[in-house]
Amino acid sequence: MAPDHSQRKSAIILAAIALIEGAWVIINLWVSGWHFVRYLGFAPGETGEIAGWIAALAVTGVFIALAMRLPSVRANLFRPSFLKLLAIAVALAAGILEEVMFRRWTMNWLMAHGQGAIVQMLGSGLLFGSLHGVWGVMGKSIRVAIGATVATGLLGVLLAIVFLLAGRSLAPCIVSHFLINLFIEPGLVLAATRGEMGRREP
Repeated sequence: MAPDHSQRKSAIILAAIALIEGAWVIINLWVSGWHFVRYLGFAPGETGEIAGWIAALAVTGVFIALAMRLPSVRANLFRPSFLKLLAIAVALAAGILEEVMFRRWTMNWLMAHGQGAIVQMLGSGLLFGSLHGVWGVMGKSIRVAIGATVATGLLGVLLAIVFLLAGRSLAPCIVSHFLINLFIEPGLVLAATRGEMGRREP
């Protein structure tokens, strides 16, 4: 696939994610304001335990390092571009919405139904990974879909651990998710559209 075509396709995908997920975030900020900020864990006394922040930093570093095996991720990790600008919007929107959905809503629902920490973590990771199997559609590969599901499912479990270590505050999870998306998202989408995820390294 020609690089210019893959970049246009990636820009459309990133813009769509930013618009859809960003709209939800903006609506909640508009309607609930400071209450929503507190709900996300960014108010004094709500930011979570230090253990959660240490774990969040570790998860961020490990996942970015693993994603760097993809050439497009390595090439776009720090490079300024229109895709990187879109990635900032995606990182903000996805970091908030997806952490609310897959950590707070999912894990709190499981807890309310009598499930312990292990089931909460696995449930969070399973749902998170399943949603991100869509990368296989872009890469037109079952192998890519399985790989993306497993990788993001593992990330979901790790972020669930962060959530629990932080005392169920979303703030460290959101910051970790934001940084991961900020650095790897442009390259990850390019890698999917170029079929890099289905290739073995020589």
